[in-house]
Amino acid sequence: MTHARTHAVTAATVPVEAGELFYESAGEGPTVVLMHGGMLDLNMWDEQFSWLAGLGYRVIRYDARGHGRSSTVTQDHAHHDDLHALLTHLDVPCATLVGLSLGARTAVDTALAHPESVSALVLASPGVSGRPFTDPYVAHHTAQQMAAMGDPDGGAQRFVEHFLRMWVDGPYREPSQVSSELRERMRSSASANVVRHARGLGAGIPREIGAADRLAAIGVPTLVLHGELDSSDITSNAQAIAQTVTDARHQRFASAAHMVNLEDTELFNLAVKSFLVSTTDLS
Repeated sequence: MTHARTHAVTAATVPVEAGELFYESAGEGPTVVLMHGGMLDLNMWDEQFSWLAGLGYRVIRYDARGHGRSSTVTQDHAHHDDLHALLTHLDVPCATLVGLSLGARTAVDTALAHPESVSALVLASPGVSGRPFTDPYVAHHTAQQMAAMGDPDGGAQRFVEHFLRMWVDGPYREPSQVSSELRERMRSSASANVVRHARGLGAGIPREIGAADRLAAIGVPTLVLHGELDSSDITSNAQAIAQTVTDARHQRFASAAHMVNLEDTELFNLAVKSFLVSTTDLS
């Protein structure tokens, strides 16, 4: 019987402009950075964090500004500059960025704004700055979220439920058709975020670089992953990246929606491992 090696985990904070980022790191080797989705936190990578360290990588996961244990938003900010500050502080000259949703959106912006810092991209259920959301399903639940925000009587719970409908269930499933364990795990993370960072709502907006028209400038190996049960916005983002970035690889997961790394963990991990083996030198 083989036993997975346990890697020591470093947990600390790094200063960024007008705040700090909380991060964890484990393992040694080429650096892989795990970047979570909006309203979530670094715990969404539990199934990948120690596993990647065991494969021979230095793995860093962190809470984006306004999420998890990082600073609440107090002013306009740039997630790609926050990531660059984190990498600089940790003496990481170049890394593979693995991002989901908001994390992928930030990864794309970082590859364009700080190309020297990025060696490869894994873009799961990707957002792309500058590409509008047009799916009527997303528009409906976003409007319901906005309506819930000002309601002191259960508004926060409804806000989170509409988040789950959009970004866990997706437009093709009812909540009853989705793993209750996954839904409650994501509900817990999102609810904690709403409570912890409520005062940051409207305090500042993220500065982005408008990557939609600049995807052809991405010059690193890129893997695009998305679920076929996700919204049409995410599907079109994935297709735009796959068609525009030179030699991008593209894989779809038939039975997953937005949270591909948690719904189809085995296939997701296999895809990521194969990509990393082909783009990083572990010798």
